[in-house]
Amino acid sequence: MATHLKSSNTAINISDDVKRKHIGIVVAEWNKDITGSLLEGASAALKAAGIETISIKWVPGAFELPLGAQYLIELANADAVIAIGCLIKGETPHFHYISEAVTGSLSRLNLQYIKPVVYGVLTVDTHEQAKERAGGSLGNKGEEAALVALQMLQLREEIKAESGRKKVGF
Repeated sequence: MATHLKSSNTAINISDDVKRKHIGIVVAEWNKDITGSLLEGASAALKAAGIETISIKWVPGAFELPLGAQYLIELANADAVIAIGCLIKGETPHFHYISEAVTGSLSRLNLQYIKPVVYGVLTVDTHEQAKERAGGSLGNKGEEAALVALQMLQLREEIKAESGRKKVGF
């Protein structure tokens, strides 16, 4: 959900069932000035939507985000998890290895647990680009990640409700 394509202030309608869901947020301490701003955006969006239960846990870096997300799902029974991190490209291939590992691992958790595990990880070339996406000129990607989590939970609720109805015909 790119801010310049879709406003990060997009209002979404969520049911009371979704408002009662437990949302976990796992945040990387690395680049904390950026991840802290992303966390503020995500938390504010969830609170504005009326989410009652939010658990926030910090991990050392982006590489630890998938396991932190898994802990929130398995041990804290989170209904959705938002993973927040910031990877800034350096002079070595480290950025690519971490980006690829984190992206693939978070993606697999979605399917493994059939719960939204939202990718709120910035992958940028410079610290300035990160600041622009963490509450700067390009909005707050943490807020956008929170809205994605809510949209996916709402979709799940709608599909569950539809599947409970008796179907007639094809």
